[in-house]
Amino acid sequence: MATQAAFAVRFPQLARPSRGQGQPAAAAARVAVRGGGRAAAAAARGVRCRAGGLIEPDGGRLVELVAPEEGGRRAALRREAAALPHRVRLGRVDTEWLHVLSEGWASPLRGFMRETEFLQALHFNAVRGADGSLVNMSVPIVLALDDAQRRAIQASAATSVALVDAHDRPVAVLRDIEIYKHNKEERIARTWGTAARGLPYVEEAITNAGDWLIGGDLEVIEPIKYNDGLDQYRLSPAQLREEFARRNADAVFAFQLRNPVHNGHALLMTDTRRRLLEMGYKNPVLLLHPLGGFTKADDVPLSVRMKQHEKVLEEGVLNPESTVVAIFPSPMHYAGPTEVQWHAKARINAGANFYIVGRDPAGMGHPTEKRDLYDADHGKKVLSMAPGLERLNILPFKVAAYDTKHNKMNFFDPSRKEDFLFISGTKMRSLAKNRESPPDGFMCPGGWKVLVEYYDSLAPPEGSSKLREAVAA
Repeated sequence: MATQAAFAVRFPQLARPSRGQGQPAAAAARVAVRGGGRAAAAAARGVRCRAGGLIEPDGGRLVELVAPEEGGRRAALRREAAALPHRVRLGRVDTEWLHVLSEGWASPLRGFMRETEFLQALHFNAVRGADGSLVNMSVPIVLALDDAQRRAIQASAATSVALVDAHDRPVAVLRDIEIYKHNKEERIARTWGTAARGLPYVEEAITNAGDWLIGGDLEVIEPIKYNDGLDQYRLSPAQLREEFARRNADAVFAFQLRNPVHNGHALLMTDTRRRLLEMGYKNPVLLLHPLGGFTKADDVPLSVRMKQHEKVLEEGVLNPESTVVAIFPSPMHYAGPTEVQWHAKARINAGANFYIVGRDPAGMGHPTEKRDLYDADHGKKVLSMAPGLERLNILPFKVAAYDTKHNKMNFFDPSRKEDFLFISGTKMRSLAKNRESPPDGFMCPGGWKVLVEYYDSLAPPEGSSKLREAVAA
């Protein structure tokens, strides 16, 4: 799994940056970007993004779908939504996808997929842009309807519907709608390569969803907030691009994760930066980008992971002057090589031109058999040839493990393989649950303490044999 520190980053063209490209980073860089209240030039709706020489988003423009504050547009949109006769209530995962779409992570999509886009994503892992070019889009971003809703909307010949939250408050309007059949079996089989029972995302968001899908153009009333104490980390692609430009980044390398950061991960990230400097880049910046949407029940919750990541920077395992920590709002599919394309594509839209990918990215154990669901090497191989990701750069594959001879995480040396210990994510969680210490040098002490305290909080009360239920990430 990805917690065994292995990675790949691809370089189809090892072009050195031109002389003078990139200036020294600001002296007082923050441990994590907290806020995002500044209005970036790149944040203007439909504005091309070349600030700081960053890679252009897919389609050349960030497609931002939140109504502007100026001119009373949000109030007008709220009134429009309240007056619409048909309302579609969003669940948790639906809201996360609304968030993704609203900020332009899925550019050039302008809303939940209509049937043409759905079929292209499902069968080609790409959609065709307005100029005819293929844009990578490996997972469907869709909104389900039940049969009663479908009949009511079609009977009225409505062309727009309001999207509302769990409290029936309007959050967006979906226009020029199209309703089409939700073939769940086909969607599941093509996305995951299996229809076996027990796939976490399927059970959360597909099995009990409606048998119809509704697509259209979105306009979102205001930025999506979760009020969970972590919104300051949820930076949009435009805000991230602004931050990279502020730091004078001439290269951005992204690392997606859904696990705590151990020193093997840090070794991979610091080594990537070293390589970029050797290539001639002046100020490569790391985007440490934990996934913040739906995850399966036994994953460490987002709030705990963010606290652990803060310790990693506070204790100097990663350099805060060259690291931006932010939350990626997407839900997790655990769809292996199919999903890792989505993870990579979304980071292009945030300005990343290098992508670090772990062993078995977005993978999981088979839900009914004692084996991994995907080949551990297929993710990096697929990224190297996926349509629409040609602009993304990848480094040669390396493996990191715990070096018992030097008492630290190190790159695996096959000539002395007996000196290396591979500590899986499962093993790491087992140690923390049992309050056992990992080998010295595996993880920073403060970060490990965060994990131990989390698992202590799940311990059953005295006299009870039942484990407290984990809080979903």
